[in-house]
Amino acid sequence: MHQKYEKFDIHIASDGKWFHQGGEIKRQAMVKLFASILSQDEKGRYWLTTPIEKGEVTVEDAPFIITNLTVLSPTDKMHSRLVMRDNVDRKFELGGHHSIFFKNADNQKAQNNSSTPYLRLNDGLTAKISRPVYYQLMDMVTEDSHGNMGVWSGEEFVILR
Repeated sequence: MHQKYEKFDIHIASDGKWFHQGGEIKRQAMVKLFASILSQDEKGRYWLTTPIEKGEVTVEDAPFIITNLTVLSPTDKMHSRLVMRDNVDRKFELGGHHSIFFKNADNQKAQNNSSTPYLRLNDGLTAKISRPVYYQLMDMVTEDSHGNMGVWSGEEFVILR
């Protein structure tokens, strides 16, 4: 089967909302379906890929937003697991495969050279961490024996960079 490439008229806004031909896709089941076939290539382009076709979509910032943080086994900091959930209800355990990184704000509206936290997902994708989740995470920050700042998740110290 030959796969054809095209430009889809699908846009993902910085708040995680999906649009098709200018109208918001309100059916969460449809957004979840599209999210399951979304990937990012090494050039930073976003693609929806099916067995028959592949189409490029535009993304303002990150295609997903982390909306929830759950602490599993919260009685012992070193053995807790931090599980983040995104706006399409997928769960990611913070750790080696799903680490946090920060990007500096590109626009002039940013105050004090602020940076925004993101979570690395699968297929080259990222999710912006919402402000409430970021504050919850910052309450858990500690310092390791080397002076690095981070959090514990699944017996792994995740350095926040």
